[in-house]
Amino acid sequence: MANRPRRRLKICLAASGGGHVRQLLDLEASWKNHDYVFVTEDTALGRSLSQTYRTRFITHFAAGQAKLGSPIKMLAGAWRGFWQSVRIVTTERPDIIVSTGAGAVFPLVLLGKLLGARIVVIESFARFDHPSLFCKIAAPLADDLIIQSQALSAVWPRAKVFDPLRILSSPRPAKEALLFATVGATLPFDRLVRTVADANAAGEIPEKIILQVGEGGLRPEGSDAHETFPFDEVKAILRRADIVVCHGGTGSLITALREGCRVVALPRLFSLREHYDDHQLQITEAFAARGLLQIARSPEEFSAALARARAIEPVVATTSPDQLIAYLNSTIEALAARKSLAL
Repeated sequence: MANRPRRRLKICLAASGGGHVRQLLDLEASWKNHDYVFVTEDTALGRSLSQTYRTRFITHFAAGQAKLGSPIKMLAGAWRGFWQSVRIVTTERPDIIVSTGAGAVFPLVLLGKLLGARIVVIESFARFDHPSLFCKIAAPLADDLIIQSQALSAVWPRAKVFDPLRILSSPRPAKEALLFATVGATLPFDRLVRTVADANAAGEIPEKIILQVGEGGLRPEGSDAHETFPFDEVKAILRRADIVVCHGGTGSLITALREGCRVVALPRLFSLREHYDDHQLQITEAFAARGLLQIARSPEEFSAALARARAIEPVVATTSPDQLIAYLNSTIEALAARKSLAL
């Protein structure tokens, strides 16, 4: 009995698009040696993910759709997503579900809990001061609740805290005269694309420009514009780019900072119906307070933010999930040991 090998667990990695999925990828060392499956939305990033990892797709829905005047669309997406989640949970039978949110994966978390899976809920790195709606409703289901900001301990005293942000002392890579504007993997963001195009037309951007505009997004005439890129290609462009203009998603921000880019962030704003809430504004303000980027809340602020970004030495930063990986490893291995003894 003492020499019995640990059972390989069935692990479900559940996250919607963008930075939620990228956070799970950063935790690969904790799940790669088990029988895992990703569950995510059918976005460009999700399709890129499926080329390397076993992946199942669910329909996007979010409570914010109702706030933006589309309750029927939200309910239809929730209905489809619920039955997709039923099929996934009953066929995969996960021992453990690790989720970074958001709304589209909540039915999967709930159903997994009902069928006896251990639930690990990781609050988004984008939430510094206020919890996400996903975490508010999923936290009571969580066997392990993890937050990435000490400030959220006031909301959830029982949660484990792992702040992954690290400022690096390494020099930035050699760069080209290249500006990369990216709206992220999930939604178009025409205001950002139009802001960059207008600044270029005004002679404010001497660098070569590459635009990633999202599926169905604005493609200015004569521009080097692409709806999507595979994630590996995005990283290759970032290694070359001196300046990155992006939305306020954590995935886009961290991958740009990791490559030593000068970052100008245009957060999506709820008041302009660009997102379901103002969490992108909150995270960009927190990053700006640490000297990591410049914020342009409007096209009128963009020229000044671009000038500030050019005038200062960029900060190289990343997220280091080593402590969280160690915690997940111990949690997963302890569960594997219990499952082995139960055989």
